[in-house]
Amino acid sequence: DSKNTKKEKDGKNQQANNPSLKSEKFNWDDYLKETESVAAPLHCFRQSRIPPTNDFKVGMKLEAHDPRNVTSVCIATVIGITGARLRLRLDGSDNKNDFWRLVDSSDIQPIGTCEKKGGMLQPPLGFQMNASSWPMFLLRTLNGAEMAPAAFFKKEPPKPVPNCFKVGMKLEAIDRKNPYLICPATIGDVKGDEVFVTFDGWRGAFDYWCRCDSRDIFPVGWCSLTGDALQPPGNNVSITKSSAKIQSSPSKVTRRSMQSPQKSAPVPAQRGRKPGRGKPPGQSAVPKKGRSPKNIPLTKSTSHTENLKTRKKSLKPGKKKKILPEQLTPTSPSPQSSPEGDNGTTKILKDGISLSGATAAVISTVCVYVNKHGNSGPHLDKKKVQQLPDHFGPGPVNVVLQQAVQACVDCAYQAKTVFGFLKSGHHGGEMIT
Repeated sequence: DSKNTKKEKDGKNQQANNPSLKSEKFNWDDYLKETESVAAPLHCFRQSRIPPTNDFKVGMKLEAHDPRNVTSVCIATVIGITGARLRLRLDGSDNKNDFWRLVDSSDIQPIGTCEKKGGMLQPPLGFQMNASSWPMFLLRTLNGAEMAPAAFFKKEPPKPVPNCFKVGMKLEAIDRKNPYLICPATIGDVKGDEVFVTFDGWRGAFDYWCRCDSRDIFPVGWCSLTGDALQPPGNNVSITKSSAKIQSSPSKVTRRSMQSPQKSAPVPAQRGRKPGRGKPPGQSAVPKKGRSPKNIPLTKSTSHTENLKTRKKSLKPGKKKKILPEQLTPTSPSPQSSPEGDNGTTKILKDGISLSGATAAVISTVCVYVNKHGNSGPHLDKKKVQQLPDHFGPGPVNVVLQQAVQACVDCAYQAKTVFGFLKSGHHGGEMIT
């Protein structure tokens, strides 16, 4: 599976970089006839009927909500433009957290809006300097900068009510793992206010759930109107009457529409780069029915070294790990049962923790932040601690915990000593002291 997924990513990479494979050859009218399918009507989408004009220029500054901390309004710089979208980077942040916004998004506003509303501009999450230097940094950043005029910002369209999508309808959608790409897609499932977006010709590793009013989905023909490049479908398109394959889908999903773009907005040339330790959030495939990850519990009787090797293998960036539906965050506090789980069955999660019944459905999304400048104690090498990423996650709690514990083991003077603090839990996972 991991080899096939890598081939798919390479295939998408080739399509994105190879001009001969660009969307000139792709024709929606012909494609809809071939697949005997229909385009989702315009009124289903939260997009303007006439796409907004994009007057922004690279280098202009504006205010934007920090995707990783949505309550903060920060200064952002336009570093790329495509169609009606802007590629933004928060000033004071690194180049690994770029994100994309439509010019009519409510997440962006002209410089000065925050102050008029009585708010204060905040440093971005992971601000690279000392927090006390933020006011001076802000003055220097805005001094002489080209600020985007208020006329460039367009009003966000109203939300569609109710959810009008139906299974099998075609649309154009942003690939959240590679958000500079927009691809032909199909509605694979509909539940309440949510739709399951499946990418035509790709096996499922890129599919996702989103709200019906998501700004990441567009009507057929959107790219041709905005001048954006629409990627042609992958190689596995089946020309059948009902071309929408309903994937085994998560029962509930995180409603943070910004979760994926915040992590993966590299330029096409960077597609081959391996991510850092562990895996960026949002890169786990939806499992096929009946498939579950192997149970790798850490028990006292098992060799610590073998377990470390096994867990390191499971965290290799090149490999996609299957996640069970229950690992995604439920949007409601009440436990939701999985569409494929019978009552009384035990769910085995990928790091070996097995949970039963309703307990499995309430695993939440967390983010663990690393204090690199604190006291690292007698067991961890301070130099190695300082090389760790600023945070692990956001992601399912058991995945983030696994990455954080693995990081502690990697930074240890003696891995065996740190493993001594892991004790076998009554659910087959680990208890950490």
